[in-house]
Amino acid sequence: MTIEPYTIGVGDRFAQQGRAQLEALHLASQKGISVYPVWNKSNREHVLIKSNPQDVRAEADAAVKALNWSGAFYVDADHINLKTVEGFVQASDFFTVDVADYVGQVPEADAVERVVKAARGIPQNLSIPGIERSFVLDEPLVRGAAAKFLAAIQEAGRIYRRIAELKGPENFITEVSVDETDSPQTPVELLLILLMIREESVPVQTVAPKFTGRFNKGVDYAGDLGQFEKEFDEDLAVVRFAIREFELPPTLKLSVHSGSDKFSIYPIINRLLKKHDTGLHVKTAGTTWLEEVVGLAEAGGEGLKIAKEIYETAFSRFDELEVPYKPVIDIDFARLPDPKAVAAWGAEKYTHTLRHVESSPDYNPHFRQLVHIAFRVAAEMGDRFLSAVKASEVTVSRNVTENLWDRHIRPIFG
Repeated sequence: MTIEPYTIGVGDRFAQQGRAQLEALHLASQKGISVYPVWNKSNREHVLIKSNPQDVRAEADAAVKALNWSGAFYVDADHINLKTVEGFVQASDFFTVDVADYVGQVPEADAVERVVKAARGIPQNLSIPGIERSFVLDEPLVRGAAAKFLAAIQEAGRIYRRIAELKGPENFITEVSVDETDSPQTPVELLLILLMIREESVPVQTVAPKFTGRFNKGVDYAGDLGQFEKEFDEDLAVVRFAIREFELPPTLKLSVHSGSDKFSIYPIINRLLKKHDTGLHVKTAGTTWLEEVVGLAEAGGEGLKIAKEIYETAFSRFDELEVPYKPVIDIDFARLPDPKAVAAWGAEKYTHTLRHVESSPDYNPHFRQLVHIAFRVAAEMGDRFLSAVKASEVTVSRNVTENLWDRHIRPIFG
């Protein structure tokens, strides 16, 4: 399969907002912006909610049918590994291969030598078009990169070959994720990662590197904007160079994970995509769940009551809920409002506190992050939560569509 230049990951915790999400892509199309949806959900989220990959496929297919969507669309097996991949094979046609746990593991000696030999085809005094500085690509540097990343890329190769065996190599898109590591890759490290991917014969079409700064769930980017711009610019140049030098798929593009609500970097991304005339995949999964809660609260009545209960329960179970998300949240517990105070709030106060509008004096990023990781609480409510979402469909879907279109698609791709 061949991926389009602009794609957006539109994860949906409870598989309720497929149509509302696709409405945002329709709005983009009407404005001449061609962006294609990738419905994504990780194994961890399926386990917590007790859903399965086929639920995501059913949601996507239903939305496409309801809106007569004629463009491409995908279902992503998000952050899978060899232990979890088989459960996604039937429903998915996009696989985010997560190998971060293998970064730093010791690779096989003969595999290192193959990478060293392959790297000799790259000039030692390396100039990459689009990057002002040059690089020295000597053997110690190559060996250092192999020691750090090769075991991970070999694992990506094993996962890819397993998917190809089960599904057929022409029937899916492959993304390789190395974003959940301790530090950003240098341009040369990213180049060597792509060389290793080629040596593993993985036809990668999107790659998710690590960028500087914090990409916390559901809130804006925290970091040096100038440094991010430099890294993103250089990574785009590296990808373009690697496509040509390593004969990688011409559709290869960067992927930005935890990309929802990173409003301060969207103008940078937009400008650099135009500069390099290149594509992008960006994942915006968690923002839909938060807009569901915003919509419930805005609807008032039972919806507002449930929104308050979600917060109260999450507050009392904070230590438990934060465990799987510690690397991607920064919640100051002291800055969370007392649940007793929240219980007295009206719909306007609750929505203004949760909705990501930083100009609002009520907006609280700590409150927002806690609700973000509290979808398990909603899952435990079962039919009560789902019935409330359906009863509040008008307000919920409006918030989901407007948020995805106005705050994400337009500033990134417009």
